[in-house]
Amino acid sequence: MRILKCNIDPDEHTSRNIICAADDIADGKLVVYPTETVYGIAADIFNQKAIKNLYVAKNRPFDMPLSVAVADKNMIKDIAIVPRSIEKLIDAFLPGPLTIIVKKSSNVPDIVTSMSQEIGIRIPDNRIAIELIRQFGGPITATSANIHSHPDTTNINTAVQSFGDLISTYLDCGTSMLGKPSTIVGIVNDKVEIIRQGTISQEQIEAVLNA
Repeated sequence: MRILKCNIDPDEHTSRNIICAADDIADGKLVVYPTETVYGIAADIFNQKAIKNLYVAKNRPFDMPLSVAVADKNMIKDIAIVPRSIEKLIDAFLPGPLTIIVKKSSNVPDIVTSMSQEIGIRIPDNRIAIELIRQFGGPITATSANIHSHPDTTNINTAVQSFGDLISTYLDCGTSMLGKPSTIVGIVNDKVEIIRQGTISQEQIEAVLNA
């Protein structure tokens, strides 16, 4: 277990630490990293052993899907099929505290989505998170860095107390800016609906969809 300091404006030292964390993900290990909402746990979504270890570390039921973080729109299209209505929300709010639930591509392992054919995806509005994803070279899990049913984690100390050596690397970027989970939207009966209210309001969602 190691705790690596990262500045929100990456310098040479920060970038080296992010590369170390990305190498851990590539090796099938778990990494705690910052986002603008709360801290998350990263694992390679295509490494089924790493995903299983993540479920076990969080004491999370295997029938609860994991959300995924990507660095840009192109990476979304690599793992999902996005309808136009959701694409409007992507253009308006991402990067940012919005998670979209869309149909997953066949290359995404079923363990990530708990056998569902849908997947929750977000682009964090955090330069450390984005650089981590880019250095790793693919999508990572975006589940919050807390034990299942415990409060969300907004600082590294709480994450370390919860997981200890179960996590290979902790990227410490101070206290989370928002401290509140992302809003989750999906397609229900052919309409975009808010599935979980978070930082982005229903009024903001509707304003974009009705524009």
